[in-house]
Amino acid sequence: MKTKIKGKYVIGFDRTDHTVIQDGELVFEDDTIIFVGHCFQGEVDQTIDAGNAVISPGFIDLNALGDIDHEIIHVEADQERVKNLLWSAQYFEKATEVMTAEEEQFKSLFAYTQLIMNGVTTAMPITCTFYKRWAETYEELEAAIHHAGRLGLRLYAGPSYQSGVRVVKPNGKIEVYWKESEGENGLERAAEFISKYDGAYNGLIRGMLAPERIELQTTGILLRTKRYSKELGCPIRLHAAQGRFDYDEVHRKYGKTPIQYLFELDFLGPRTAIPHAHFVTGYSGVDYGDGDDVELLKESDTTVIHCPLIFGRRGQALETFAQYKRRGINLAIGTDTFPPDFFQNLRAGSMLSRLLEGDIKDSSYADFFRAATLGGAKFLGREDLGRLAPGAKADIIVVDLDGFHIGAVDDPIRTMIMSASGNDVKMSIINGRIVMKDRLIPNVNLKELKIKAQNYFEKMRAGYLERDYQRLQQEELFKPSFIISKKN
Repeated sequence: MKTKIKGKYVIGFDRTDHTVIQDGELVFEDDTIIFVGHCFQGEVDQTIDAGNAVISPGFIDLNALGDIDHEIIHVEADQERVKNLLWSAQYFEKATEVMTAEEEQFKSLFAYTQLIMNGVTTAMPITCTFYKRWAETYEELEAAIHHAGRLGLRLYAGPSYQSGVRVVKPNGKIEVYWKESEGENGLERAAEFISKYDGAYNGLIRGMLAPERIELQTTGILLRTKRYSKELGCPIRLHAAQGRFDYDEVHRKYGKTPIQYLFELDFLGPRTAIPHAHFVTGYSGVDYGDGDDVELLKESDTTVIHCPLIFGRRGQALETFAQYKRRGINLAIGTDTFPPDFFQNLRAGSMLSRLLEGDIKDSSYADFFRAATLGGAKFLGREDLGRLAPGAKADIIVVDLDGFHIGAVDDPIRTMIMSASGNDVKMSIINGRIVMKDRLIPNVNLKELKIKAQNYFEKMRAGYLERDYQRLQQEELFKPSFIISKKN
């Protein structure tokens, strides 16, 4: 089956970088691209005229939201209120599940549908553990890969695991409580999961190891994770150097920064990605620590997953995307929050980097677009992803430029990132299959999903009241923007 797509702009690839082909066309046969350029001479089975649109490689989201987002609860909580959103020491002792198994299996269906609607063609999901008894279960990840397979989403996944939980004591102090057997059992479940499902759904599903935050892992678990990565041939993603708590906690225990600790364990490397990685030596939010953490990231060829929107909302930023790029760090992009809108993330990331740099250089929209496509593909070791070129997988999105809000169109990359949103993605093709067209996904009732997601969120939100170490009332814990007047 050969399909031709033609449109105003095609983002091709010339073996070294993206290139813009005006009034171009792309042809793919089954799941593989066979032509990108002008005037394909062969016969095709169908032609899709995208019109005034950008035909682009799909986005690679290496920190993709895999559930219903809790960030709307956390985003405006100050330093004191953040404690109320963690587990109390009292709650830790009983640690019951808030959601049912069926609800936990539903959340990924909602999340993956959102990713596809926003132009994500390859995702490495992350889910919240704030309300979990411990970490992700085998069963919820099993349901997730079947959702992804049926929707047609390319997925790198494995159940997360941790040996500790951050809890708040009655005096308001945050500590890590340990139960090492949970992390050990979780790692074994993850290895079993990868052995069973790596390569499922015609290669759409691939395994990855997802230890939770660095301060919740033992040295033994990290070393075994690295060993499993080599044995199973799968990547690792570990959240580290993302905040003051993990920076202080690791330094207190080991006398090293998180990046130095991981480097000395030989945990870093080409198959390891660190989301955020901005609490490093030299960062403005860090007032102690010697050495050059960024150099260690470069020396080990570790990927940094930059998630600009979620941290920008909190008043923080990588210092800076441009600096990490100049230092030779492979940068990829993660959305890590709702909405999983890449245009919003790339726009915010470029703005924050330019602001901190006082210059545009190395913070261009093209730089961020590369990170969202080629940077993610490099980490995954996939020269067949993140680009539109013969031999690459047919992972393609079509971004509509006809909307009045787009305004005048100049350079297509700048126009998309400045003016478009995820809602302007009008078609998504993954592995040669049209998985979304005209904002509709086959066999998915979006209205029904939204209702179920709201119900899930309300129940998840209520769980915070039970966990709060001060047991605040709802109106105080979830302070509204303005006074809410309800109908009697």
